[in-house]
Parts: sequence; C-alpha cells; structure tokens
Amino acid sequence: MDLALFDFDGTITNQDAYTAFLFFATPRPRMIVGCVAVSPVILFYKIGLLPASKTRPILSKVAFWRRNTQQVESKAQQFVSEYLPKVMRTNALEKIEWHKQRGDEIYVVSASLSPYLDIWCQQQGIKVVCSRLSQHNQRYTGHYLKGDCSLENKVRLLKEQLDISQYSKIYAYGDTYEDLPMLDIADEKYYRWSKVDSIDQVAN
Repeated sequence: MDLALFDFDGTITNQDAYTAFLFFATPRPRMIVGCVAVSPVILFYKIGLLPASKTRPILSKVAFWRRNTQQVESKAQQFVSEYLPKVMRTNALEKIEWHKQRGDEIYVVSASLSPYLDIWCQQQGIKVVCSRLSQHNQRYTGHYLKGDCSLENKVRLLKEQLDISQYSKIYAYGDTYEDLPMLDIADEKYYRWSKVDSIDQVAN
C-alpha cells in the first residue's frame, strides 16, 4: 500500500480556508473586538516579523476561546456545505480519487482547523492530521492540543498516528514552505502541483 499526503489550504483549495472559517464562524461582536485586540499581531504577520505558524494559534484563541463546541461545529458543518465546494481545486479532487482507486492510504495534513476538516475528510472517506482545538466541558479552550500543524510539526504529528515505513511509496502534495518537511519524507513530491525531485528545487 502507498501513502498520499495532502496539504489543504492552497493545495486542495484555491483559497485560504482557515481565515475564511474564522470570519464565517466568529460572531460579529467578538470579531470586531478581536480584530482590535490582535491588530499588532496581524501587522507583524503582514510585514514578515511573525510567521503564520505563530499567528494562527493567537487568532484561533481569540476566535474560539470559551465558545460552545456544538455551536462552532454547527457553523463548521455549514462552512463545509456552503463555502468549501466553491473553493475546491478540481485537479486536487481528481488526484484524491486517483489515489482512492489505487487503494492508497490518504491523509490530509494541514494547519487548518479540526472542526471543519474532520467533517470534510469524513465525507471524503480519508484521514486527517491537523491543528486540533482542545475542548473542556463542551467548550473550546482556545488552545491547540498539539500545536500548529505546520512545518516539522506536520511530520511529527503524522508519525504519531502511523508508521510511515510500512508504505511502499509516499506521495506528498503542498504549496508553501510550511509543507516542505512533509514533502521531504515523500518519494514523489508535488509543489504547487508540479513534480519536484527535491525540496531544494523549491524557491521559498
């Protein structure tokens, strides 16, 4: 059996689903107050002083701290039904289907969030490793369970779930520098849907 690893935002989708979900699922009053509170964080990210892997957990805490899990999951279901179909890459869905037909094990490995990725991946019949929001007493704590699922953490979290050495061949698909450690463990690598022999070929 072979293993296929897909990034989500920008690889399976043609837009940033993470940010779209924050706006989609966050009540307007919280969004207004939150945007003011984290404006320095957003500025530092925009000018390149704060990486996305550090920015996302801060934004997620503002959006989901103390939020009722059922209410957020209801919004996630709506997000999957209404928003995601509009931003899916046809070639990505075709490649996922190709791997299914081959009988490959398929994982989405993404810094996107668990509420909507769990639903979408279950619908597709594939598995997921992602930035997972922690819960307590039916409310989100605002924290990630095991950190932002990007860069080296993608590989670490993946290896916590499965033994990659059991697969004959590993395929990996990504679109940013945050995917490079995942591509590095693959036998066949695709960066922005172009095949590369080595991550050294990828211009950061």
